[in-house]
Amino acid sequence: MPQQYQHTCMIRGDGGRTIRAVLDRICDKWTLLIVATLEQGRLRFTDLQRQVPGISQRMLTLTLKNLERDGLVSRTAYAEVPPRVEYELTPTGQSLIPPALALAGWAMEHIAEIEASRAAYGDRAG
Repeated sequence: MPQQYQHTCMIRGDGGRTIRAVLDRICDKWTLLIVATLEQGRLRFTDLQRQVPGISQRMLTLTLKNLERDGLVSRTAYAEVPPRVEYELTPTGQSLIPPALALAGWAMEHIAEIEASRAAYGDRAG
């Protein structure tokens, strides 16, 4: 490994475990879709589920709990009948939008090259 990059695996002195845990949360299958959806503003659980295609109720619940635990999403429960619960991004969650958009932009810019490379690899691998 080149000398200038050796520090990246030792961030915070824990061999990169902290950074991997954060990136695992941010880069999982549903987190960025939920964060991007909540960028529009506060949403009720059912509205959020409708706007995130393909997510199950269980996975939405689990992901929202994790995002709330990590301080990216806040949950507000209203004492009404039926109960109403709303979710919104915290300032930390809002700060995730620019890097997420940059990563999405990079993916869109390079998707043709990536797909061509995958096809060529598939042809070589048999």
